[in-house]
Amino acid sequence: MAVVLVTGGAGYIGSHACKALAAAGDTPVTLDNLSTGWRDAVRFGPFEQGDLLDRAGLDAVFARWQPDAVMHFAALSLVGEAMAEPLRYWRNNLCGSLNLIEAAVAAGCDAFVLSSTCAVYGEQDGVTLDESCPRVPVNAYGASKRAVEDALRDAGAAHGLRSVIFRYFNVAGADPDAEIGEHHRPETHLIPAMLEAVDGARPALTIHGTDYDTPDGTCIRDYVHVVDLVAAHLAGLRRLASGAGSQIYNLGTGHGFSVREVIAAAGTVTNRPVPVVAGPRRQGDCTRLVSGSSRAAEELGWQPTRSTLPLMIGDAWRWHRAEGYQG
Repeated sequence: MAVVLVTGGAGYIGSHACKALAAAGDTPVTLDNLSTGWRDAVRFGPFEQGDLLDRAGLDAVFARWQPDAVMHFAALSLVGEAMAEPLRYWRNNLCGSLNLIEAAVAAGCDAFVLSSTCAVYGEQDGVTLDESCPRVPVNAYGASKRAVEDALRDAGAAHGLRSVIFRYFNVAGADPDAEIGEHHRPETHLIPAMLEAVDGARPALTIHGTDYDTPDGTCIRDYVHVVDLVAAHLAGLRRLASGAGSQIYNLGTGHGFSVREVIAAAGTVTNRPVPVVAGPRRQGDCTRLVSGSSRAAEELGWQPTRSTLPLMIGDAWRWHRAEGYQG
């Protein structure tokens, strides 16, 4: 049993991690400023409202809870926004993370799990990306996450802070019990935005680019169910608790789906048409991002069990309908 400080625990992935931690007998302490998270998603442990840019507030949280480990999900993460407001992304993602790392070191908390991203790899089309691929991000979101990874490496060398870094591919789905799910303001992620279009909460789903060099002209992404993703985080946490050193893992399925393939699957799952319109490409979007995740399988025993399009869309649809969400 451990006390785990979960930054961004009121958000999509963080709230699912809190549920999994609580189910495992741990105490997840959510730290969130609620700028993108939701207070009603915090239902599996204590809540601290605060901002990572407030170092004194962070120190107080560490003193109050004395966490055994940190799971760091809090970040700005929209590619288009990162292209338009890069300095905001650098300040929030890097400066906030540096405060958190320093606070953990000062408090003697030596286990740190980082939510990173495949965006650190940038545009490497035709390559199944594994952890050895060069990191050449093409936007401030990916670049800021690369910098946090590097800060953790240096904190490990200088201060003994051990970390597990997870580079996500596209996260999808929702809690199979429909207690929590994916809800952003505004909604930009493909599957929830698509379900809004199916349900009439938006007029149509916009396909951002139909002229990519792919079989159907739309981007290809590797989708992983949020439940599978957080299972890897708990495995990473246990690895650190066993005394193991730092490591980096990709989390994906190794298989990509195009936007049009996801739309077709949603029509089948919901038994409803998906209204779509074609739009221009978004600056900073890559053509194809597919993961090689053999290291997670070999070292953590991680195998995704719900990361199929029918299950991911079906779980998301069940939560969407249970919430009665209308935008």
